[in-house]
Amino acid sequence: MDAATIAGLLADPVRLKVVAALALGAGTIEEVADAAGLGLKEVALAARRLARAGLVHRDGHALVLHAERFGAAARAAAAAAPAPEPLSDDPAADAVLSSFVRDGRLVSIPSQRSKRLVVLDHLVRVFEPGVRYPEREVNALLAVWHPDVAALRRYLVDEGFLTREAGVYWRSGGYVEV
Repeated sequence: MDAATIAGLLADPVRLKVVAALALGAGTIEEVADAAGLGLKEVALAARRLARAGLVHRDGHALVLHAERFGAAARAAAAAAPAPEPLSDDPAADAVLSSFVRDGRLVSIPSQRSKRLVVLDHLVRVFEPGVRYPEREVNALLAVWHPDVAALRRYLVDEGFLTREAGVYWRSGGYVEV
C-alpha cells in the first residue's frame, strides 16, 4: 500500500475517525462507534472500505488496524522521492545548509559561528552587489527566510556581509557569482 492510497483513504472524515479510534485501542465496531461518535452503519461501511484496502483486518465485529502499514508506506515514499537539489556546490556547505534550510526557509539560526557563516553567505545572495537597500526592504527580504529579521540583519552586518550607514544597507561580502 502506498502513501497516496493511505492519504486518500484518510481524506474521508468518517474513515479518519475510525482509524483514530482503532489506533487508540477500540477493537470492535461498537467500540469504534462509541469512541468516534459515529453510527454503527457509518463505522461498518468505513471499516469495509478500509479492510478492502488492507489497512484494517475485519473479523465479524472485531477490527484490527494494520498500523505498521503507515510506516512502510512512509518509508517507501521517502525512498522513491527524488534527492533534493544541493544548496551549494561545496559538499561541506551543502551539509550545513541542508540542516538549516527547508523549503527555502531557514528553520533556525545556527549558534555555532562556522555554520552561521555558511548560512549567512547563502542568505546574503538575495542582495544584489552595488544596490543600496533601506532597512524596511532588508527586513522584507530577510522575512522570507526567517521571522527573526533583526538577528539576521545584525549577524549579516557584524560578520561583514552587509554594511549599514544611516539606515541604508548594501552588500559588502560573501561569494558573488560572475
